[in-house]
Amino acid sequence: MSRLRKLLIPGVDKTLLVKDATKLLPDPARRRFIAGGASLGALTLLTGCDVVDSSSAEALLTKISKFNDRVQALLFNPNTLAPEFPESAITRPFPFNGYYALDDAPRVDGDSWKLEVRGLVDNKKPWTLQELYQLPQVRQITRHICVEGWSAIGSWTGTPLRHFLELIGADTRAKYCWFQCADVDGYNSPLDMASALHPQTQMTFKFGDEILPRAYGFPMKIRVPTKLGFKNPKYVISMEVTNDYKGGYWEDQGYNSFSGS
Repeated sequence: MSRLRKLLIPGVDKTLLVKDATKLLPDPARRRFIAGGASLGALTLLTGCDVVDSSSAEALLTKISKFNDRVQALLFNPNTLAPEFPESAITRPFPFNGYYALDDAPRVDGDSWKLEVRGLVDNKKPWTLQELYQLPQVRQITRHICVEGWSAIGSWTGTPLRHFLELIGADTRAKYCWFQCADVDGYNSPLDMASALHPQTQMTFKFGDEILPRAYGFPMKIRVPTKLGFKNPKYVISMEVTNDYKGGYWEDQGYNSFSGS
C-alpha cells in the first residue's frame, strides 16, 4: 500500500498517463494492452518503476517488453513445429510485405553478392549465391503472420539455418544470430539462438518453384515460421553470431525482440 500511495502525485491522472504511455507500443500490442485494462498499480508492482512522467513511462514499457521477451523465450519449445500446409492452401498472390513500396525494394546483383559471415564462427569466408545454392535444401509450406494482423501461406525452399551454422563452425552457445539487410535504411534484426537452431528456420532461396523474387527478398531471406513476419529478414547481406544484443530496425522502435507467432 505504501508503494501505491507514493505514486499518488497531485495533478497527475494516473489512468490517462498509463493510456498515454501505451502510445509508445506498436498498434496491435497497444490495443491489447488497453483492452486488458492494465492499471498503474499492477504495472509498477510488476516492473518496479515509479511512473511519474513520460520518460519513466517509457522506461516502464521497456521493462515490460524485456519481461515479455524473457517469458516467451522460456515458453519456446525448440522441438515444436509450426503448422505446415498442402500446396492447395498457398495464398495466391502472396502479398508483398515491407515498410516501403515494392518499387523501393532493394535491387541486389546476385552475381556480385556475397553473404558476409562474422562473429563467433570458425570459418568467416564470404559465400557466393552459387555456393549457397549447392547446399542441401528443403521445402516448407508455412504461414507468414504479420504484426499488422494479416497472414498468408507460402512455399519456401532453402537450407536449414542450423545446418549452415554447423558448416561454418558457429558457436551455438552464443545468444544471437544478427542479420543485416540491403535496405536503404539498413534493416537489421537479431534472432535468438534457440530459434536460429529450430528445424524450420531456413535460409530461403526459392519461393514456390522459382528463384526468390525481388518482392520476397532476393537473394536470400531468413524464413522463421515460429516468429512474426518482421523477424524474417529479407535481402540479407551479412550474418553475425554474437553474445551482444545489437537491437534491430523494429526492435529499436518498441517491438518485442522475441516476437513468437
